[in-house]
Amino acid sequence: MISDVLVVGGGAAGAATAILLARAGVAVDLVDATPAIGASGSGITLQGNALRVFRDLGVLDDVLAAGYAFDEVGLRTPDGGVLAVIPDARTGGPDLPATVGMPRGEMARLLAERAAEVGVKVRTGVRLESVTEAGEAACDDGTRQTYDLVVGADGLNSAVRAQMGIDTRPEPLGMGIWRVFTTRPEDVTRTDLTYGGAAYIAGYCPTGDDSIYAYLVEDAADRTGLSPDEQLATMRELAGHYGGPWREIRERMTDPSRVNYTWFTHHLVDGPWHRGRVVLAGDAAHSCPPTLAQGAAMALEDASVLVEEVLGGDDLDSALAAYTARRRERAGAVVAGSVQLARWLLDHEPPPQAGGAADVPGLMARTSALLAQRP
Repeated sequence: MISDVLVVGGGAAGAATAILLARAGVAVDLVDATPAIGASGSGITLQGNALRVFRDLGVLDDVLAAGYAFDEVGLRTPDGGVLAVIPDARTGGPDLPATVGMPRGEMARLLAERAAEVGVKVRTGVRLESVTEAGEAACDDGTRQTYDLVVGADGLNSAVRAQMGIDTRPEPLGMGIWRVFTTRPEDVTRTDLTYGGAAYIAGYCPTGDDSIYAYLVEDAADRTGLSPDEQLATMRELAGHYGGPWREIRERMTDPSRVNYTWFTHHLVDGPWHRGRVVLAGDAAHSCPPTLAQGAAMALEDASVLVEEVLGGDDLDSALAAYTARRRERAGAVVAGSVQLARWLLDHEPPPQAGGAADVPGLMARTSALLAQRP
């Protein structure tokens, strides 16, 4: 049905789509606007349903070697006391870890290397200039070609989505997140979360033998005027309100270049995710705040389902419609759940036992049961 494909964007959705198509014998070009895939980013939390796709891609062993696997999550008080240690849901199945933390750039690098290995032609530092529903694509390196399929996996502010005439845009939720990537204290061997205190959420995730990323969630604020040193000082001040491992994490927060700040946003494209021979995947189609740590997993699942439908369908239009139908409900449930968790925090909603609606354990259990099913 298809013989050549352009993938725009070298993140999780784009790289995974390219790998699966190329492995099936399709000629794939992948372009990414960044000069080097994997050159930036802090850490990432990958749950079992993401690991399941990594296994299908042939990179699971590399991911496990580069990251840090764990099977439980801790809840702490702001002063560092342990409230509970809970077994984490193994959404990828009993033979996979519940969660792996790893450097985001390392994940991107492994996927890009795998793509090149299976024959994908990767061009970095290249931007899409235009694309038509007929699959005619022009890039700023002077290349112009008509493809059987163009996959827009180019992130939150997708140029492909705009070219398709879809006006859905990420909407701010009212929260901002500080992230830092630094060395790992020896006693940090899982994700621990603190709800409340000076921030809505204070958490961290081990990402390797000697690395960790930590994060603090606050009310959204305009932080664009802060210098890198001021950003570091601001995050250190906020981190100083937390005890336990946070004391050592704070002392290791010394490099301003390892700190970043972004707002929580969310969106879900309503209606078909394709126009003619052009289709969206990953953050171009949907995004959510990281309260469920499912952004990369949803992108990877998109790739898996898209390729399955395209390679197995009788005609492209029907295959792309089936892809949207399979993915929108599941991705939409994750977006809705992630947003709900954030809004309960923003509204200071108490749990059911205190007369409120914030049934966090119930929402997490329902989401885990959904994600344990193959998409």
